[in-house]
Formats: sequence, C-alpha cells, structure tokens
Amino acid sequence: MIFDSWGGVLADGAFQAFSLAYTARVLAQLKRQGADGQPVPRIVFTKGGGLWLREMAALDCEVLGLDWTVNLGAARALVGGQVGSSAGGASANPGKALQGNIDPNVLFAGPEQIKTAAQGVLDSFGTPFQAPKNDPDATGPTHIFNLGHGISQHTPPENVAVLVEMVHAYSRQQRK
Repeated sequence: MIFDSWGGVLADGAFQAFSLAYTARVLAQLKRQGADGQPVPRIVFTKGGGLWLREMAALDCEVLGLDWTVNLGAARALVGGQVGSSAGGASANPGKALQGNIDPNVLFAGPEQIKTAAQGVLDSFGTPFQAPKNDPDATGPTHIFNLGHGISQHTPPENVAVLVEMVHAYSRQQRK
C-alpha cells in the first residue's frame, strides 16, 4: 500500500508532479507476484485526493483508498468499473476496487452513531457485486470497508468492536 497522507494538501498541478507522478513510478517498480506466485494487490491511498480521483484511476493499481471526504457512490460511478465478464471474450472493465471511507473520529461516538455511520458508508457504495454462479469470471465494482485514515491510539477498543460487528452483519444482509 502506498499511503500518501499529504498529497491532498497540494495544489492542482503540484499534486500531479509531486504525488501522482511519484506514486506511478513506485507502482511501476513493485513486484506483481508474491513468493508463492500469487498476485499481490497494489493499493494507493491519498488523504484528500478525492479531487483527483479520475486521474488516480489511471494508476497501475487494483485498489484506491478513499478518505471520509469522498462520496463513495460517486467514486464507484467514476472509477469502480462496470459489471462484465471475461468469459466468452466479453470485454470486462473491472475498474478499481475502493477501500475506505468512514471517518475514524466516528469511533469516539456512541454505539448507535457508529452503527449509523457504518451503514451510511455501506449504503453509499450500494449493493456489492457478486459474480453469478453461472459466470464465476464475472467482475464488478468492489468495496473494502475501512477507516478513511488512521486510527487514534485513544480510540476505545469496544467501539472498534461495535464497528466490526456492524459491518459484518450489515454486509451479510446486503448480499442476501
């Protein structure tokens, strides 16, 4: 994961020159397979980078991390790809998986506010893509639930547990 906590404070033009260009350079030098021969997904996160999401979509990575300032549904429409299939020669555009984007400060709220915020993030992305049983090679937009930035050392662990339990329960419900 390339984690750029300061890219979003750059001006337009400076972001492309000093964050995007170097991120692309690092990605080009990363190994694409692990020691076991399996593909290693590459994730790029730029705090405050939502302004340049369209440009970041061209990066040679599989996942774009988003902070809490980005509307997840809009990001899905912009860079999340289309539902497609690689079977039968169809041209699939899987786009980028998206990771994030709940505000980590929500973890200082009460359990009900945490649950509401988590549900809001999951609802914003929309129905998760599931490959049909008759087309296991089908691809589509994917979301990896995560914080929109780092967690504070003062975060109550019990609040993290509330978040994890809510995400698991609600994600299962969405997939039914």
